[in-house]
Amino acid sequence: QVQLVESGGGLVQAGDSLRLSCAASGRTFSTRRMGWFRQAPGNEREFVAAIRWSGDSTYYADSVKGRCTISADNAKNTVYLQMDRLKPEDTAVYYCAAAQSYFKNPISSFSYDAWGQGTHVTVSS
Repeated sequence: QVQLVESGGGLVQAGDSLRLSCAASGRTFSTRRMGWFRQAPGNEREFVAAIRWSGDSTYYADSVKGRCTISADNAKNTVYLQMDRLKPEDTAVYYCAAAQSYFKNPISSFSYDAWGQGTHVTVSS
């Protein structure tokens, strides 16, 4: 079992930046890919970004492409999501997720086996 703890959320203004962190512990050796998802009030959970633990093969949702960067630090078992030029529509709870397989669809929440508790991001206009 992998445990995930997100941090770095907060209240910011439009145009600001935030860096979210996701620290993994437990059976991290079984993890092949990490992802970030978000869920705004009244909306379904949606894909944001994903990365292999090796650091290659990144994926981004169109809504954040060019504004967000996902990265992985294997030595620290931590994945980051750098978010720049934030918009009010980025307001959501952001969840970190871990997948044990390379072969499942990286943008589907069903491909992930473990989830963190989430960190709140609020962007004011």
